[in-house]
Amino acid sequence: MKIQTLIELQRLKRLDRTGWVLRGLPPGSESVGAHSYGVAVVAMVLADEFRVKDIAVDIEIVLRMALLHDAAEVRMGDLPRTAVTYFGAEVRAQAETAAFRDIVEGLGSPLAEAYSGVHLEYELRKSLESRIVKAADLIDLLLQALAFERSGTRGLDEFWDGVINRDFGFDGPAAGIVSSCLEQLLAERGKIVRTVDPCGV
Repeated sequence: MKIQTLIELQRLKRLDRTGWVLRGLPPGSESVGAHSYGVAVVAMVLADEFRVKDIAVDIEIVLRMALLHDAAEVRMGDLPRTAVTYFGAEVRAQAETAAFRDIVEGLGSPLAEAYSGVHLEYELRKSLESRIVKAADLIDLLLQALAFERSGTRGLDEFWDGVINRDFGFDGPAAGIVSSCLEQLLAERGKIVRTVDPCGV
């Protein structure tokens, strides 16, 4: 194993999540590394909830995927959702896949191939495990938005718009688990006392 790959991935701990910066939060509010940790925790809990309902899930793959899902950002940066408007989802996915492969190449075979396979599985969203991680990605985003709003930040409504209608490709008990989680988050957000500016601004 070449340590250079781990040195490079370490930078995710200091790479800001661009969406928060673009909305006026100070640099350092959340790093990509912190988000990846949050996604891993949420994905682990979701996967365990699925297992309680007798839904077969490979939790090892879920955790690997959650930890690696944003690793390409160490070379590409954390591109905001609006970036897709300008060069398309397909081009972005191709670039992230290429960047990820270059990052893990230093680990050598067979690790590089194994990690690239996990990353590609996440990008394709065909497996149950990849859909769990995608749902966890959104849930962690909302948990962070809720934390910011509880501390007084406003102007994050767009992150909440339409979340209850998001389709991750689950059905039956799996869909119920994710929907319940989103409903609980919305309920917690509803408890936030919103102060009204006396000037109406």
